[in-house]
Amino acid sequence: MTNQIIELISIKEETPNIKRFVFQLPESKNFSWSAGAHIRVILPTGESRAYSLLDLKELKKNQIAIGVLLEVNSTGGSKYMHSLSEGDKIEISPPTNNFELTDGSSDDVLIAGGIGITPLLSMATKLNKGNKKYTLHYAGRQKNSLAFVSDLLELCGENLYLHYDNDNSAINLRSIIENSSTGSNIYVCGPLGMIETTKDIAIELGLPNEKIKYELFKTDDEKNEDEAFEVQIHATGQIIQVNADQSIIEALEKAGLDPLYDCQRGDCGICQCEVISGTPDHRDIILTEEEKASNSIMQICVSRAKSKRLVIDI
Repeated sequence: MTNQIIELISIKEETPNIKRFVFQLPESKNFSWSAGAHIRVILPTGESRAYSLLDLKELKKNQIAIGVLLEVNSTGGSKYMHSLSEGDKIEISPPTNNFELTDGSSDDVLIAGGIGITPLLSMATKLNKGNKKYTLHYAGRQKNSLAFVSDLLELCGENLYLHYDNDNSAINLRSIIENSSTGSNIYVCGPLGMIETTKDIAIELGLPNEKIKYELFKTDDEKNEDEAFEVQIHATGQIIQVNADQSIIEALEKAGLDPLYDCQRGDCGICQCEVISGTPDHRDIILTEEEKASNSIMQICVSRAKSKRLVIDI
C-alpha cells in the first residue's frame, strides 16, 4: 500500500482542544487495519505525525476517523490538523500497528489517559464484536477533558469507568491491576508517567512482561527543555548537529541519511541502534532498566543525549 490523498468530510469538537476528524477514502483504494493501528499524516513541511484510527459506529464504507489534541506548544502537527476545514485534502501513509490486540486472552484491562483513548476505543469495539469480557478505565484531569465519552458510554456500558483527577473518582492504577483477572492482558495508552507507573506496579505484583502492552502518547510540551548536541556516524565519521527542536531521526534525514524507523514515539523498537560512545538520554518505553543503564543501545526517534556528542552505529 502506498500513500494516498483523502478528503476531510466531517469535524466535531469533542472538548475545547480535541477534535474528531472523519475522512473519505478513494473508492478504488484498499485500506484495511486492525484495532490499535495508526496512520501518519504528511504535513506541508514533509514531516509526518502519527494518529490512531478510531472504529466509530457512525463511519460508513471507505471512511476513517482520528482524534487530535491541539497541543499548547505544537511543533506543527496538531496545529495543522486543527486548521483544516471540511473539504480539505491531506496525504496519509498506510496504516501500521505496533499496538495489536492479542486474541485468546480473557478479561482484558484497557487503561487510557487523555487522547490515549483513541486506540483503546477501537480495541473496545473489537472486544464487543467478539463478545469478550473487558474493562476500560479512562482518566482525565476533569470532566470536559475527556473525548468520545458519548461513544464510549454507548459502546462499553457498564464496562466503562471514567476517572477525574479533581474528584474522588481519580484513577487508582494499583487497585485496577491488583483486581485484574489471572491471564488478563493490560493495555495502556497515555502519558509516559501513566505507562511507567503501570509497568512498575505490574512488575512489583509479578505480572509477566508480555501481559503489559503499551503505547506512548507524547506531547510537544515535553521538548521544551531540550538542548542541541552532536551525533557522529561510526561507520563514516560524519558529524550531524541535532537541534533542540529536532529528533535524531529528523536531523539524520535532513543530512541526507535514511534511518529505519516507524512509530517515532519510542514504543516500537524499530529505530534501535548501537551506541559506541557518549551517554544517551533514554526516553523510550521499550528498553529495560538494565539495557538503559548499559548505554549500549538506544531508540533514536525519541531519546537524546546527556553528553555533547553521541557516536552511534545505524
